[in-house]
Amino acid sequence: MVEHDALGATRQAYDEAAALYAQLFRDELRDLPLDRAILSAFADFVRASGDGRVADLGCGPGHITAHLGELGLAAFGVDASSEMIGLARQTYPALRFDVGSMAALDLGDGALGGVLSRWSIIHTPPRELPVILAEFHRVLAPGGHLLVGFWATDDPSHPTQSFDHRVARAYRWSPDHLAAMLRESGLAEVARMVREPEPTDRRQFQGIYLLARKAASRCSA
Repeated sequence: MVEHDALGATRQAYDEAAALYAQLFRDELRDLPLDRAILSAFADFVRASGDGRVADLGCGPGHITAHLGELGLAAFGVDASSEMIGLARQTYPALRFDVGSMAALDLGDGALGGVLSRWSIIHTPPRELPVILAEFHRVLAPGGHLLVGFWATDDPSHPTQSFDHRVARAYRWSPDHLAAMLRESGLAEVARMVREPEPTDRRQFQGIYLLARKAASRCSA
């Protein structure tokens, strides 16, 4: 019940903040060259695996989904907030956007070449995250890639750390702990990027990207 209440509260909070959020973050990649670089690398890996279909999970108003499209991927967005999805559809009418949950995606097994989860896991209660990671694994094709972005804990010995987020309760993760959880879900780490905060950033947290790959199927002899 607690987890469902958390999801409902987060959905409602983002519904209420959708217009402001879109205004504040629509052009955020312009000032984030390292984020652009890791997204470009992710796109290269996905294309090399042979399937350019990618889900941007927790897509918000759709600006990152659109960027993935510009990188040559067949990208679509999913978000729990119907207001966010409405704004995304209005702003990017040529792209597909669906209301949905990361824990129960309306996709077949192995349907995707890539999954992007950019700061979309931060509102997930820690004991619920394994369910979401298992869903990421399920929808990825063998050899497919996951790129997950999140804030790091101050002390790497602490697996998680809650923090005061303006929209809804949120959590930071130890990169090594989350990488271990990915491995347990069948997703092997390929690379990670650590972005230090700028002195003017409101949150003085490290930003982390983990790139992971689902094992390719073995051909029978």
